Amino acid sequence: MINMQSMFELYSSEFDKLHFEPQLLNNEKDSKMLSMLRDEHESSFSVYAQRSAQSKGRVEYEEPCVIRSPYERDMGRIIFSQSFRRLRHKTQVFFNPLNDHICSRIEHVVYVNYISTIIGRALNLNVDLIQAIAMGHDIGHAPFGHTGERALNECIKSVDPELFFEHEVHGLRVVDVLEEHRPGKYGLNLTFEVRDGIVSHCGETYNENEIRPVRDKKPSDIVNKKEKDRTPPATMEGCVVRLADKVAYVGRDVEDARRAGIIGSSDFLPGHVVKRLGTTNAETINILVGDIVHSSMDSGCIRMSEGNFKAMNEFLNRNYEEIYSAGKIRTYEKTIDILIKALFDVFMQASEDIEKAAASESDTMRAFAEYYKGHPEKDARPVIKVIDYIAGMTDSYANSCFDSLFKV
Repeated sequence: MINMQSMFELYSSEFDKLHFEPQLLNNEKDSKMLSMLRDEHESSFSVYAQRSAQSKGRVEYEEPCVIRSPYERDMGRIIFSQSFRRLRHKTQVFFNPLNDHICSRIEHVVYVNYISTIIGRALNLNVDLIQAIAMGHDIGHAPFGHTGERALNECIKSVDPELFFEHEVHGLRVVDVLEEHRPGKYGLNLTFEVRDGIVSHCGETYNENEIRPVRDKKPSDIVNKKEKDRTPPATMEGCVVRLADKVAYVGRDVEDARRAGIIGSSDFLPGHVVKRLGTTNAETINILVGDIVHSSMDSGCIRMSEGNFKAMNEFLNRNYEEIYSAGKIRTYEKTIDILIKALFDVFMQASEDIEKAAASESDTMRAFAEYYKGHPEKDARPVIKVIDYIAGMTDSYANSCFDSLFKV
């Protein structure tokens, strides 16, 4: 048997004649071919789809990638970010579940990606854009789900009533300002369409069975959003993710509530809702996805039939009454409220003398001081830096910070 070294020695003169092109970016022929193939692929999209060539671009111009579309490139930046990784340890509905089968925030994101991809592909939309928005849509969520979000909103308003915390708006802040793209380089510099989809995804708006894109949005419109601004996304793809967000959690939260012993195994929904939406999460998703595809076909908007929309709303309202307002959940919410506000008070006080915090014997205080001093917005108000720090925590890290600071 001839080993590799002897082969190279035997054919060394032949290897010297080979031309290797390790940098595709320098290969003009291949670059043009890939560009033509992408343009040809996107030319077959629905007339309502967002095409890569028509993107409103990035805040800072970058040379296009030869292989990936702008939206594929954005998805890569999102899923390799630290903020995305932390979603696996953040609450969806149930806090610190001991059951491995209870949904976490990152699983919810994967479900939204799957559901919205199916809808988008059936409607012949730009799936690259859909997947980038879906994977990034919850990147700004605080620890402990919407309970943590409400607590942080109260905290920031206690300092300045004009400020607010909403995970959609904070998600844009994460990708624009807080996430480190390269050492010392902050902000992922995503395309307008992905940034718009993240900041406009609001899945907690229950009264819309039709979402029509606001196509004339300008980049300045998405960075100056007001509190409780529920303006639809600028693209059909963003509208798909916004509706898929609800579809993803409506039935899954019931499955989790049964596993957690919060509701029983039967008679949760009225008969007419079950008749329309089925008895399992799989049936509900299948029915609603099929409805959205057929109702939205060639319509220029993303919508659901009136009957299934009413049934889904009854389903969501039932979830709110029996699951999200359950005694066990409400009791735990009070605990989380105390925890978040206690961390906020301690870190706000520490920000008054950050060098003292940096020299503290407490690992928790030193970690906060390091973050505070290295914050990418050097001139940001202390309350903004504190909110950014707490919002980025996982559930487990927030708990450990609280324990280290307050347990005797």
